[in-house]
Amino acid sequence: MRIPRIYQPVPLASGQTIELDAQATVHLTKVLRLRAGDTLVLFNGKANTDGENGEFMARVHAVGRRSALIEIDEFVERTLESPLELVLLQSISRGERMDYTVQKAVELGVSSIVPVLSERTVVNLKGDRREKRRTHWQGVVNSACEQCGRNQVPTVEAVKSFAATIAEASKITDGLKLVLHHRAETNLTALPQPQGAVNLLVGPEGGLSTQEIAMAETSGFVPLRLGPRVLRTETAALAAISVLQWCWGDSATETNLK
Repeated sequence: MRIPRIYQPVPLASGQTIELDAQATVHLTKVLRLRAGDTLVLFNGKANTDGENGEFMARVHAVGRRSALIEIDEFVERTLESPLELVLLQSISRGERMDYTVQKAVELGVSSIVPVLSERTVVNLKGDRREKRRTHWQGVVNSACEQCGRNQVPTVEAVKSFAATIAEASKITDGLKLVLHHRAETNLTALPQPQGAVNLLVGPEGGLSTQEIAMAETSGFVPLRLGPRVLRTETAALAAISVLQWCWGDSATETNLK
């Protein structure tokens, strides 16, 4: 039986007994139906005092109507992080499409996610709705880490305008900056292995405008074509991440780009 993993953004140490937060308690008791004595794994996305990344084996100590006490046992050093630092600059799409993209991007190993308001973004995020959605997407990230085994939790950064995203990216002088564009002439076989992070810019449902693509290119983004077909925004992002990991990340070999 698979041991459940629970993310708790608090300091963790062997020998502690902690109370889970409300959301984790509901998940543990109502969904997983764990009881006293059952085993689980806790992680907080942080390195331990020795600078090691990993997780803690733990046991359910007691379960109440609205609380769950967990005894923390030994620390297990473990990391599933890709050698490729990959930042996803994702134009915001509607509802479940954005959730799906965020979830699968985490499973595929992205380092961080920047939600971008581009010209053709149709989602209305005014006022405090921006932070509420960012918090929601961070929750999707946390759950994805619980599921896929990652102990280092990617950050969903604050929602940025397209202009602000490009302005910030223009300061990056190393690594590689890519913008997906189905009419581009460049494919991955024409690109050298990056010496630094890869920043991947993906448009929304209607794609990036001609002006946005030109702005990105002026700031050093290389237009990248994945193939002859026009992909949906969620398909494009995940296909690109998968290929980048195959070439330069988790699954990279010397022959992949040959």
